[in-house]
Amino acid sequence: MAKSTEEIAEHRFAQFLGNLLRFGVSLAVIFVVIGGVRYLSHYGMNPPNYEIFRGEPADLRSIPGVASDVLSFRRRGFIQFGLLILIATPILRVAFSAIAFAKQGDRTYLIITLVVLAILLYSLFNPT
Repeated sequence: MAKSTEEIAEHRFAQFLGNLLRFGVSLAVIFVVIGGVRYLSHYGMNPPNYEIFRGEPADLRSIPGVASDVLSFRRRGFIQFGLLILIATPILRVAFSAIAFAKQGDRTYLIITLVVLAILLYSLFNPT
């Protein structure tokens, strides 16, 4: 039995989403491993000091700061950038799903997907 063009399109889109997730996770792993290896090769033998709490530096708390650190080849910037990619990957998946539902004319799933996307973006840009 031959597949309809709609089934083929859905299959291709599912493959696209799977490849997007694989690529995003792989890219995140690459950045985290590079940053982690560089960080441990420089600071790995230093004993940790748990008496004083030091939070994240200000440059690692914003996307422009992280981007600046990556462009400056800073170790922790690479790690943080990898984590940002890991966070962005499922958000992109939801955004592309919303586009697909809009093209299909499926209003119910489009509205649900847009609500999920709004919640994800709100939680990303409004830390509490």
